[in-house]
Amino acid sequence: MSIRLPAGRHLPASIDILISFRYVAGMVLNNLFPVFALLLFGHLLKRVGLTHDAFLKTADKLIYYIFFPALLFWKIGAAASDQVGDPGLYKAAICAVISVYVFSSLYIKVFSVPAYQAGSFSQSCYRFNTYIGMAVILNALGEDGARQFSILIGLIIPIINILAVTTLSWYSEKKVPLLQRMRLTAKALISNPLIIACLAGIAYWKLIGGFPVFIDNTFGLASFVTLPLALFSIGGTLTLGGMKNHLKLSLVACVFKLILLPIIGYLFLKIFNATGISFMVGMIYFALPTSTALYILSSQLSSDTQLASAVIALSTILSFISLSVALLI
Repeated sequence: MSIRLPAGRHLPASIDILISFRYVAGMVLNNLFPVFALLLFGHLLKRVGLTHDAFLKTADKLIYYIFFPALLFWKIGAAASDQVGDPGLYKAAICAVISVYVFSSLYIKVFSVPAYQAGSFSQSCYRFNTYIGMAVILNALGEDGARQFSILIGLIIPIINILAVTTLSWYSEKKVPLLQRMRLTAKALISNPLIIACLAGIAYWKLIGGFPVFIDNTFGLASFVTLPLALFSIGGTLTLGGMKNHLKLSLVACVFKLILLPIIGYLFLKIFNATGISFMVGMIYFALPTSTALYILSSQLSSDTQLASAVIALSTILSFISLSVALLI
């Protein structure tokens, strides 16, 4: 119910502040609390022994290879012709990621980051957690936002993988020949189920578009499993064990990922005139914590896995702040 005041009269400043506070609190809690509550629940389940490493490993495989690719294929394939988003969003994301990659590389050189940590540090500055991103965007922006984010995933992951593998190979303690680097990069692109799902979704959308009701309902039912299981899995694998010995570099990586990337991304979104839902998708994307895939690639190419674990945990915790700001811009 609106409050009508006589002409020339205004609400007291204290009431204005209260209304603003309630709006901000509602926006943050409604969109972020469910996501972080499931992360915390997943962590607590692991702590009390109701889940274990074998279960979490299996759950992660199911999410990565089946459920989340199916979700991406469904969201993109079902898009209408006017729901693919503003091209400015995709241009801004690519430019922002490459910019932060360059800045992180300069930091490695200027501050002499040890070679065995350089690869993990670099990719932690621009990799993003797709599961948390999809959960927040579905809560905040609905189906249209989820479709645009799905397309963004398909466009940006190949670029991120090329940058990550290149840097990890360059600084790896193992001497990685050029041909092997190229094979690793090609494998990271060709075998990535998220990229495959996005490309398949785009092809289906172009050639056919839309799904019969029974197929649509099947995908919808499967989607109820995907994000809760993904968030439980992330929460269960979070560990602060390596934080003590890697706090400084972890914090620097979080500054790059959760502060510098959103600022640069915001500027590029403005430069490319992204507006509406596309702008919000971009801001949420830039504010996401780093990806758990950071640990896997670091392990494969002999980079610092403890640093990777520390940044994953710290950025996930701190992303509540960056995502709150992104939602309110």
